[in-house]
Amino acid sequence: METAAAAVSTQSKVQFRAHRDALGDALVSLGAEYPNLVVVDPDVRVSTRSEAFFDAYPDRYVCTGIAEQNAMGVATGLASWGYTPVVPLYAVFAAGKAADQVLNSIAYSRSNVKIVGTHGGVNVGADGPSHQAIVDLGVMRSIPGMVVLTVADASEVEPALRAALSHEGPVYLRLERAATPVLGWGDIPFAIGNGLIVRDGSDLAIVAIGSMVFEGLRAADELQRQGISARVINMRSLKPMDSAMVERAAEETAGVITVEDHNEYGGLRSAVAEALAAIGAGPMRWVAVEDRFAESGTCSELREMCGLTAARIVERALDLVNARSHAYE
Repeated sequence: METAAAAVSTQSKVQFRAHRDALGDALVSLGAEYPNLVVVDPDVRVSTRSEAFFDAYPDRYVCTGIAEQNAMGVATGLASWGYTPVVPLYAVFAAGKAADQVLNSIAYSRSNVKIVGTHGGVNVGADGPSHQAIVDLGVMRSIPGMVVLTVADASEVEPALRAALSHEGPVYLRLERAATPVLGWGDIPFAIGNGLIVRDGSDLAIVAIGSMVFEGLRAADELQRQGISARVINMRSLKPMDSAMVERAAEETAGVITVEDHNEYGGLRSAVAEALAAIGAGPMRWVAVEDRFAESGTCSELREMCGLTAARIVERALDLVNARSHAYE
């Protein structure tokens, strides 16, 4: 378990940076530390920013063409020869088109392959539902032996990728496309299996992933103005998840709210519910894509359409607190 040194203020001016821009820099930096690191690219190096690695280490870069299934097969083969392949691609294709190869080639053989889905959630924006990955976390969580990581901002990308490279076995790292607020937790150790408490609180707990962590912090600010103390947790390791942190949150507060840019089934909500069911704890609420497809639009429009906002988190929080108080009447 890690705890952020100080809560981030959402009132001050916030800088924005895209996760994928940080990925390009991280691949180049870590490429110097890991001489066996190779990038296997299904011809999306501009979109994923892996072109930076191609420019720095052209002899350690393999382009498979627009063939995600083939990229996973090539990565499996390279891993069998002692290389550490990183496959950056759209998240929707990692968990869709290439799902069979991820399951039967990479995971079944426990290959040391790192899959980076750079376009997670409706945060993809105007590319539309065909490119919006809203089931990828559910797919990857269900694969035996697959580690699943997320990042709250660009500063966590390199630490997350470093943690993935340090792990022997398959890893899925989910990033987002559009620029998101930089919260600055990159210097806090990123450990597989650990969550990060980014704001303490005693009345309820908001467990969030990805850029929705920022929305959780915004919601916590509003709740504070209403006299409600909200703990905010960045659950950056989704599998294995920090179940102990979730259990403590449920025991020490009125309940838990999960927040994710993903379908309400299979992702963070499901993982937290599984942890709470194991100890018979509750109650919980959630903010997620409510079992629907989004549309084509700006990221802010889609977040509003799907209710992925601080306002919706506040609404669910008030419902949770009120329900708990009525239980004691």
